[in-house]
This record gives sequence, structure tokens and C-alpha cells, in this order.
Amino acid sequence: MKSHRIGIIMNGVTGRMGTNQHLIRSIKAIIDQGGVRLSDGETIMPDPVLVGRNAEKLKALAAREGIGRVATGLDEELANPANQVYFDSTQTGQRPDGVRKAIAAGKSIYCEKPTAATSAEAFALANEVKAAGLKNGVVQDKLWLPGIIKLRHLLDTGFFGKVLSVRGEFGYWVFTGEFDKLQRPSWNYRKEEDGGIILDMFCHWQYVIQNLFGNIESLSCLGVTHVPTRWDEAGKPYKCTADDAAYATFALKNGIICHFNSSWCVRVDRDDLLMLQVDGTHGSAVAGLRDCKAQALTATPRCVWNPDIDSPIKYKDGWVRVPDQGAYENAFKAQWELFLRHIVTGSPFPWSLHEGAKGVHLAEQALRSSSERCWVDIPLVGD
Repeated sequence: MKSHRIGIIMNGVTGRMGTNQHLIRSIKAIIDQGGVRLSDGETIMPDPVLVGRNAEKLKALAAREGIGRVATGLDEELANPANQVYFDSTQTGQRPDGVRKAIAAGKSIYCEKPTAATSAEAFALANEVKAAGLKNGVVQDKLWLPGIIKLRHLLDTGFFGKVLSVRGEFGYWVFTGEFDKLQRPSWNYRKEEDGGIILDMFCHWQYVIQNLFGNIESLSCLGVTHVPTRWDEAGKPYKCTADDAAYATFALKNGIICHFNSSWCVRVDRDDLLMLQVDGTHGSAVAGLRDCKAQALTATPRCVWNPDIDSPIKYKDGWVRVPDQGAYENAFKAQWELFLRHIVTGSPFPWSLHEGAKGVHLAEQALRSSSERCWVDIPLVGD
């Protein structure tokens, strides 16, 4: 069995996303399954080194997950020729520094989104890594969620006819930390630390909309800070300066209208934390993180408005669950495997730093729309 060992510098992996999604559910899961199989006689085996500032946290995490390498010196690991890939899941404002060091060291680069706090910086990083001729990618995990894969299947097979509109509902209640343990870090709610739901989530909405429905032509967005005070990890109150909810409408070049509500101040009365409803001339579908249900035109009930009686139609009964197409991997793991194949075989990997920069640009224009209370045109920057 031929094995391609790929040394991966995992910077910032002690954070929530870095630990759970990228280390445990992706890289460690790939190691445990025996690597990424290219053929009956060939595999790719990741060899991670966990890098960060807190040596004790790194050692504890590595011991718990059976990882043999940890380091607090990024420069030393970048100088090690055994490490071929640099992965960054540090805080957004720190990301450009690590990525630029990796570019200078000639490493392939894979990083979380947002790739930078501003679109100018994000596109600059994309241009620099392209000029250096390095393989690169950005995390766009929502594309590999089972519910989104099923929705994409309906789109590809023409189920909807002409798609008319998309409605997205995302969010949940994030505890303030005053009485209950907070489930998101406090910097998320400080604008000065690159926090805010627009910068966080609109990077996702950009690639979801572009890959499934079409290119965005313009947008209108209202970002708000519903909860003015929260309590940090030390239990101290602080003023929230970043948006914790956003209400946006996207007009696509092909005429489709998408509306997305994003909120960390909403209690969930839906099937999942993210729900997308797509309506078309021949059918509709509603997708969550894992499931998707559909209603064809021929099964659509004839609704009549009459609030004086209980509805004679059981609306939820008219939907059919879209069947699984097989087993589904963790979305982060699925993209990691594609990136590792790209590193070894050169197979296509279109989810580049340039694509990630488009998401930062959309978030930036949404913030502008909210500030100026206006519709904003979205050019295909860098295309």
C-alpha cells in the first residue's frame, strides 16, 4: 500500500470550530479510517501538528485525541519541509499574518472563513497565493450538508421548473452569559474584534447562493444589535458593538429573489437551525441541515383564505421527504478529503481563497447597506 503522508500545520485548532469540526470530525476521523483512499493500493494520510499559543491546552487536546505533534512556534513548523499544508482557524483579524507567512514558506493553504476582516485584504491574500503558484482553499462547508446536497439534486433534475424565490432562516438563542453559560465566544459581539453575524454568516450565504441559485446582483440589508449587553468568559458585563441579527434581501442576476434572516437572538420553532425554502413554478422544497422535503405542483393544495374556521388543510401532510442518496460524511470532513486529493493528485478544487474573498466582499456591502439604509449593487469583484 502506497501512502502519501501530508504534514498539516493546524493553527488555532484549540478554538471551538478548530477542535470539533476540523480536528476531531475531519482530520482525526480521516486518520482513524485509514486515510483518504485513492485506489486499492494508494492512500493519503494526514499528519497534523497542533499549533497555538497555549502549550498546556495543546498538549491536553493532543493527548485526548491521540495526536503526536504539538508546537507553540509557527515559524519553526513552517520551516519544516515535512509540513506541506498550512491550515488556519485563528481569529479573523490574525488570519492574514499566518497566511502570508505560509505563502512565504511555500506551503499549500487551507483556511476558515472569513479569510480576512476586509475584502481588500481578502482579495490581496487571494492574489498573493495565486502569484506564488500555491494550492489553496477556503472552508465552504454548507455545500456538503446532506440537506443542501438533496436540494441541489432537486435543482439539477429540474424539479422546481423556474425557481422564483428562496427564503432562508438561520439562528438560535445565544445566552448572554449573565445567568447561563454562553455558547459562543464574547469576541463575536465586539465589532472592534471582527465580530458580528454579518461578517460571520454572509460569507456562507454568498457561496450557498452562488453555487445553488446564481450570482447576486444587488442586496438590501438591515443589521441590528438586539442585545446591548452580554457577559464575557470571566463573567464581566460588556457593551455589544457588533450586529447580532441581520435581515437581508438578495436580488440575483437571473431574477431569483433570496431573503435570509440571520439571528443569534431567536428561539427555534422550525425543524433545524438553518432552513431554506425554495419555491418554483413546478414545485417547492424545504431543506434543513440533514433533511429535505418537497411538494410538487400536482400535490399543491388549493388554499382559500378564511380565518373564521380552522383550516381544512393539514399543510405539513402534503410534503414528501426527499430520500437519502447514500451515506453522508461530515461536511467539513468531505471538503477536507477533496482538498487532500487536490494536494496529492491535482484534482479540481474550485473553492479557493478568491472564492472566500467574494464572501467577505458580500458581508462588507451588506454592512454598507445597513449603515446607509440603501440597496447596494454587487459587482463580480476579481472575476
